[in-house]
Amino acid sequence: MPPSPSEDATHPHHIDITRVGRVHLSAHQRRTDATAVGTLLLHLPNFLCSLLVVALVSLPLGLLSLLVVLAWLASGALVFHRPTERALARHLLRLRYPTSQERAKLEPVWHQVTAQAGIDGRTYELWVEDSDSLNAVAAAGHIVGVTRFAMHQLPNGELAAVMAHELGHHVGGHAWSSLLGYWYAVPGRFAWRVLRVVATVLFRLSSVFACLGVLVVGTFAIGLAMVSLKTLYGLPLLILGLPYAIAAVGRRSELRADQHAAALGYAPMLAAVLDKMHQHEQQQTAMLTAANRGVPVKKSAASKLLASHPDYYTRLHHLQPYLQPPR
Repeated sequence: MPPSPSEDATHPHHIDITRVGRVHLSAHQRRTDATAVGTLLLHLPNFLCSLLVVALVSLPLGLLSLLVVLAWLASGALVFHRPTERALARHLLRLRYPTSQERAKLEPVWHQVTAQAGIDGRTYELWVEDSDSLNAVAAAGHIVGVTRFAMHQLPNGELAAVMAHELGHHVGGHAWSSLLGYWYAVPGRFAWRVLRVVATVLFRLSSVFACLGVLVVGTFAIGLAMVSLKTLYGLPLLILGLPYAIAAVGRRSELRADQHAAALGYAPMLAAVLDKMHQHEQQQTAMLTAANRGVPVKKSAASKLLASHPDYYTRLHHLQPYLQPPR
């Protein structure tokens, strides 16, 4: 039986993990780069709306309302709370702890990557997702997860490139800033969903009057917009466009993480991983086309603007400077 790609020492992307390059630790283990700062700034309107929602909901508690608001503000620290991170990994991301055999496969590669980056790898926890897709994740402050497919089907050099990419998210502050922004947006998102439900109910209740139903919902929407403009300077209306801006910054953070992996010497391996992901995407598109009787299923402009990752060609284009042979 031929060896699996992860164990094939003759594969061009197999690396010798017994040889470690850089061993001294960087003075700054992580930073907050421009994309992380941009994520936090873009979530600021969401945060302010959520703060308003929490304050309004807690008003009936009187003096205790201030404690509720302060407790909600302090809850953001849970992003870096290890037990909370583990609960997030287990229940939200569907990750699990690696077995002893899996740890023996992952840890040497992780040590190679972190040593080259000058990062203390013990700061982070390695997790596994039972999935047959090629994927990995950096979450909260200390979680690095890889799929079972990536662990067993990629040569160790390509696995290192994937892990170096996820390390780039942590080093740049992308993981914690995204989670923090999302967490502080939850009350505002919930309130927005409630408003949508109320509007839907109003429309259905008055739909028997046809035009009157449209008039009622339209008046409600206009009234909400006017109140927003007068009291909150249109903040809730601004939030409607934020998902597109946040997605754009998220795509930029992916390119930054690619750059981090490439700067460590993993550009050819990362390009190979991107090619595998592109081929899988093309197969999925072909299946959808076949299921649609040969008519290509085109993505809407909105879905493209809301994409969390850049397309294959964009990512490969940004890797080109690292793929060029030295002169």
